[in-house]
Amino acid sequence: MAAALGRSVMQQCLSAKLMVKPAISEDESAEYVQITRGVVMFVCFLKDASNDTVEKMVRSLLDVKLSYCDERKKRCSILELPGDILIVPQATLGGKMKGKVVQYHGNIEKCAGKELYHQFVKRIKEEIERKQVDVEKNQSQVKHGTYGNLQVLSMETNGPYTHIIDF
Repeated sequence: MAAALGRSVMQQCLSAKLMVKPAISEDESAEYVQITRGVVMFVCFLKDASNDTVEKMVRSLLDVKLSYCDERKKRCSILELPGDILIVPQATLGGKMKGKVVQYHGNIEKCAGKELYHQFVKRIKEEIERKQVDVEKNQSQVKHGTYGNLQVLSMETNGPYTHIIDF
């Protein structure tokens, strides 16, 4: 079995709010992005990840049937809901336990990870925009966090309905 190149955790949510820029002074407010019903995508790129990894992740994460569409509990993809998407960079998903500590030797180098993360966000936005034009559904929002920063997340979920997906 080949080593994973990327990892994502998908969490279905009713709403989510992510601080993307903390308040630096008392005169300045923190900046947040938020979504309503949809999914939070935590993403991590591992060693040897490439633009091909990004494309595979985008296709798979948008098409996977994880969210509930209706009261009959039928599952559908985020593209079928429609639903909002909050993308959160999460390098800690690449950690491995060694004794009593977690090591991140399997993660991609920070600069390369940042570039792939920005490509991932761009491609998700493009696919959502393309799908909305094709289908003329309610407008889905795509929001995202800031790569390399600590971020505060609050989320209201309708389950614990969390999935870990390796690529």
